[in-house]
Order: sequence, then structure tokens, then C-alpha cells
Amino acid sequence: MQASMFYRIAAVLLVLFAVGHTLGFRQSDPTWGVDAVVGSMRSIHFDVLGFNRTLWDFFVAAGFSVGVFYLFAAILAWQLSGLPAATLGLMRGTAWAFALCFAAITVVSWRYLFILPIAFSILITVCLTAAAWLSAKQVSMPPLRQ
Repeated sequence: MQASMFYRIAAVLLVLFAVGHTLGFRQSDPTWGVDAVVGSMRSIHFDVLGFNRTLWDFFVAAGFSVGVFYLFAAILAWQLSGLPAATLGLMRGTAWAFALCFAAITVVSWRYLFILPIAFSILITVCLTAAAWLSAKQVSMPPLRQ
């Protein structure tokens, strides 16, 4: 398989992850017994640098920010999938940073979340790592100029 296919698979997974996260992060199940906590998060207001906010506001902002990041990552993965092998070979640092970023997200997901984000994070990390590995192998770097 080529790096471009792994980038495209990662892009599709990232879009699904972004949609799922954006639609689901504000949901809670009554059996969790967190209604009082959520109610407090929504009702207790405080001033932050001239803005009246709640903890719920911060929670929603963080959740939407993650969704936006996943959407950006999907666009980046799709763009990387369309690059020629020579260009991908020159972007090894970016490719590996992208894969390492999602490896870190996988660790965070494993530590603090549940099966769906863990599974998506693992699959995306595997795809990005394979793409970075293959993009480096598909092109041999020209010798340095003297």
C-alpha cells in the first residue's frame, strides 16, 4: 500500500471522529449520576478577564476546539495524500510530527476516555505512522550539495 492510501483512510476516520466528537461531547446519560455536576457547571457564573462565564462555557469551548482540530487534521491528511512521493519525502518532519501528535492523543484517550475515542485514536495513529514510514521509503533523498 502507498502512503497516500493511509493518509486518505486517516482523513476519513478524522472526519468521522470530528463529527462524532462534535455531536456527542455534550451528551450525558442520566444513569451516570452527573446531572447535579452538569447543572452546577451551567449555573455558576464567574468573571474571567471581563467576561461572564461558566465552567460549562469552558467545557463547550474545549469540545468544539477539539472538533475543529480533528477537522483540520482531516484536511491536512487529505492534502498530504495528494502530494507526489518526492514532496512527501521532503516533508518527513511534518509527517512524523502528525503521527506523533495522534500517538499522544491515543495515550490521552487511553488514560481518560472510553472505547470509541481510543479505537479512533489508535486507527488514526496507525494510518499516520504507516503513511509517514512509507513516504520516507518511497523516495530516496538526493545527496547534500557541497
